[in-house]
Amino acid sequence: MAKITKQSEDFSKWYTDTILNADLADYGPVKGTMVVKPYGFSLWSNVKKALNTMIEDSGHENAYFPLFIPKSFFEKEAKHVEGFAKECAVVTHSKLIAENDGLSVDPDSKLEEEIIVRPTSETIIWSMFKKWITSYRDLPVMINQWANVVRWEMRTRLFLRTSEFLWQEGHTAHATKEEAMEETLKIVEIYKSLFEDHLAIPTLIGKKSDSEKFAGAEETFSIETMMQDKKALQAGTSHYLGTNFGNAFDVTFQSKDNKEQPVYATSWGVSTRVIGALIMVHGDDKGLKIPPKVAPQQVIIVPINPKNEDEKEFNSFINQVANALNQKNIRCKVDSSDNTPGFKFNFWELRGAPIRVEIGLQEYKDQKLTVCRRDTGEKTSIEHNDIDGIQDILDDIQNSMYSSAASFLKENTIELDSYKDLQEKLSEDNYFIKAYWDGSEDSEMKVKEDTKATIRCILEDIDDTKAKCIVSGGPAKHLVIFAKAY
Repeated sequence: MAKITKQSEDFSKWYTDTILNADLADYGPVKGTMVVKPYGFSLWSNVKKALNTMIEDSGHENAYFPLFIPKSFFEKEAKHVEGFAKECAVVTHSKLIAENDGLSVDPDSKLEEEIIVRPTSETIIWSMFKKWITSYRDLPVMINQWANVVRWEMRTRLFLRTSEFLWQEGHTAHATKEEAMEETLKIVEIYKSLFEDHLAIPTLIGKKSDSEKFAGAEETFSIETMMQDKKALQAGTSHYLGTNFGNAFDVTFQSKDNKEQPVYATSWGVSTRVIGALIMVHGDDKGLKIPPKVAPQQVIIVPINPKNEDEKEFNSFINQVANALNQKNIRCKVDSSDNTPGFKFNFWELRGAPIRVEIGLQEYKDQKLTVCRRDTGEKTSIEHNDIDGIQDILDDIQNSMYSSAASFLKENTIELDSYKDLQEKLSEDNYFIKAYWDGSEDSEMKVKEDTKATIRCILEDIDDTKAKCIVSGGPAKHLVIFAKAY
């Protein structure tokens, strides 16, 4: 089995080693692209299922919109096109021709208008909303899309930043600003529930500064998480778009009193980046640790087969245990490969399976199971028919993983009021630094230039004359989190 770099030696290399050796993903043939392998896709599917249920339960409907977007659509919203111009993949011709034992672009197939490969869908969705929205009776429109997007990236990293990735993007239209803001904040809470209740990852929620908000948004709210190298990862965002896209695409509606009114918008999304967060929050030098709620297999049974007259009865016992677990909706797999037990133990530790059940001849004779937890390595013995006991252990693993990550976040979040201290702390290590900020771009940029840390989110607005900005010493407007980030 391949060796994984230790976190303490090189956290970035550990991260990549873990992904490749745990069979989550591999590099695609085009620079910056990623192949999500079956184990990684199963993990993503479980995350997707949990989030999709919450999205649909909150009144949203799934739909699908084209991958190709006319370039002119992006030109309609100035801030949006400015924000995405450098990341867009552009289609200019419609076909190839065979030439000199190879292929070349047919110069006669040049498109009248270039096509943008979807980096995000606000523009094409609002072009459709114009057709669908005419009256107050048509509102709200609450759409979600599961799709792939393309954004050319200069510096890529598996799951965290790739030229193509999978995500969900929600797009809604509302009659009032109040409804749209309520939607924006409701989605942030849904994302918080996904991360904390399913991925066992503690979160901080706040508003982005103007320099960090989404291109075309009035306000952006984000979910910020802390990795084990104490860097921040923006794990999800929800945007209040105001009337920017409605105005750009001339979308209005007739109110009950027959007045023409503007339409208010939101958009929001999380991507396969959540898998990167899960890896970096929970993993260790042995590989992945996956919270039970999203684990592809929650229980792995490793038979230590006897080579004697008991083999048939032994295998029947293994199947009995596996069937009992599956009937209780516990995702279970029997590793019946020809590999040695030691290899199997290491393999499933690397893959982060929450529970490993070892069954040898002694367990068979005693009608017991040896249960090993991936999170702590603790081994216990339980009765073979104690399926509720297995579920209790899974629940405890889920809770313990969250508690461990929450303690780590708390221990490495510090409050400072001295700029010198901020610089010193960020030069010696990574931290989440809670401090006051005066709201100015100059103060924000000074921290970024001096320390490479950015304002991850605004936790709250301040109305206290005693509160002073950690950078300028002037009156503070916000309490924020400064941190280095992915």
